[in-house]
Amino acid sequence: MNNLLLSALRKKNGNKFSLGNIFLLSLINILFLTACSSPNSPPGANSADSATNKTLRLLYWQAPTILNPHLANGTKDFEGSRITYEPLASYDKDGKLIPFLAAEIPTLENGGIAKDGKSVTWKLKQGVKWSDGKPFSSADVVFTYKFFSNPETGSSTTTELLKSVEAIDDYTVKINFKDINPDWSVAFVGENGMVLPKHIFEKYNGANAREAPANLKPVGTGPYKVVEFKPGDIVVFEPNKFFREADKLFFERVEMKGGGDATSAARAVLQTQDADYGWNIQVEAPILKQLQASGKGKLASSFGGSVERILLNFTDPNQATPDGERSSLKFPHPFFRDKKVRQAFSYIIDRDNISQRLYGATGNATANILVAPDIYKSPNNTYEFNLKKAAALLDEAGWKDSNGKGIRDKNGTEMKVVFQTSVNPVRQKTQEVVKQALTSVGVDVELKNIDGSIFFSNDPANPDTISHFYADMEMFTTGNTNPDPGIYLRRWTCDQISQKSNNWTRQNYPRYCNPKYDKLWKQSTTELNPEKRRQLFIQMNDLLIADVVLIPVVARADVSAVSNSLVGVDLTPWDAETWNIKDWRRK
Repeated sequence: MNNLLLSALRKKNGNKFSLGNIFLLSLINILFLTACSSPNSPPGANSADSATNKTLRLLYWQAPTILNPHLANGTKDFEGSRITYEPLASYDKDGKLIPFLAAEIPTLENGGIAKDGKSVTWKLKQGVKWSDGKPFSSADVVFTYKFFSNPETGSSTTTELLKSVEAIDDYTVKINFKDINPDWSVAFVGENGMVLPKHIFEKYNGANAREAPANLKPVGTGPYKVVEFKPGDIVVFEPNKFFREADKLFFERVEMKGGGDATSAARAVLQTQDADYGWNIQVEAPILKQLQASGKGKLASSFGGSVERILLNFTDPNQATPDGERSSLKFPHPFFRDKKVRQAFSYIIDRDNISQRLYGATGNATANILVAPDIYKSPNNTYEFNLKKAAALLDEAGWKDSNGKGIRDKNGTEMKVVFQTSVNPVRQKTQEVVKQALTSVGVDVELKNIDGSIFFSNDPANPDTISHFYADMEMFTTGNTNPDPGIYLRRWTCDQISQKSNNWTRQNYPRYCNPKYDKLWKQSTTELNPEKRRQLFIQMNDLLIADVVLIPVVARADVSAVSNSLVGVDLTPWDAETWNIKDWRRK
């Protein structure tokens, strides 16, 4: 029809068009398309368009490998789990507690927070159901505690401060602490506080925990339920008809697709529109700027406690015990055991160059490992890129090139390091910057890149995970996921050392042990005076920096790409990015 109209207009006007003719043709074209459309669809829409409109496409280049948050070891797994599981409450971006399964937030005034600081009582919402229709109650909260506190399950969820969890009645639960605890929201809040269904996991509360079918097809109280899961590839969700706000859910299907890399994820949202949401966009700043120029999407960012850091191994990854364990406490590292060497390596990291060139507005160079909330930032530390000072320290420590090979050595051992991280364009560029600097002072460097699904997995049999740390240096981002950093700082205590005896489930990956640090942390767990507690946290941060347990590089924003057609995304640094997915809509 368009061609006939075009031909008629050309014939009438001698192949010349007036503005009136062009307007007329456009109007007829719109009317034609509208007439051909479904009466319930916008102009140009068809059933396929409608299905696409109701499908939320999430692109996670590190795909989930397990959907049990208490057996998870990587952010990707929490992101997937959070769509179907819920905690009692969670902190929003302003640090305000928002109830999920809780009916109200405990306070001193309502009697929820005990005056002696030894317990907290939560009132639960009534009428909540699991996605299989079974009722939710305090028994599920109690069971979840029993599950992650059972040493046989190998859970990574902390239990250090908890004494017990008891059901007062079907909709009241009391959490008892071992001692006075100022961090009363430590349990069942945020991504680490998701509640499991007792009737599903009761038979798997032990050494068989990883065999539970629900690890792959969870039953939750959240807005969507899993209908398909291929670990490391895709998770497909559909609305949970038993969700208490099911009538408010916009999407009929949610696809969390894995694979690719951060750059392709950014391009899929910001340029090609093949996805609605791209998670964890670690892409060089200039490339991000180019991708945003199309105007099809934007970046959503949230600065919290995340810090890209380089860990130094205090144990030797090249020696093994008779049962095959490397990086064992039995074998100290040949040169990182020396504080002068660790200090030299800190001087070698060009934080400003990495921050400005690779992160831009999404990252700031830092000398601290505790960067949020602001009140906990230490004013006592600075960083410096100085190769001359680094070389002088290595000389003082006795590491010199004695055989003319161009590599520093001492007592027959050459200074060679394996530097590992996940596959990611920004991290690979960071590795190159670090390698160039290390090489210039006589350190031989082998770069190792591991797929994120492996590097951040919780597989105790895989030697390439961050918790095994079978390398000399490794780099990744993490931070406190709660405005109270107590649990985050616990990871550097002696009893949190990751090793074979605990199935590599602890988070002290460098294997650092300092009784002075342990004493400070223990004090912080019972100090009710906010200012004194703040100073204890700063002291812990300063001790980690002084001992060069790790090298903070960049305080990093959590950055994701969001299509202009998607609304409702409201990131918080204190929970998974999918925490409020029930509110996401298509424009």
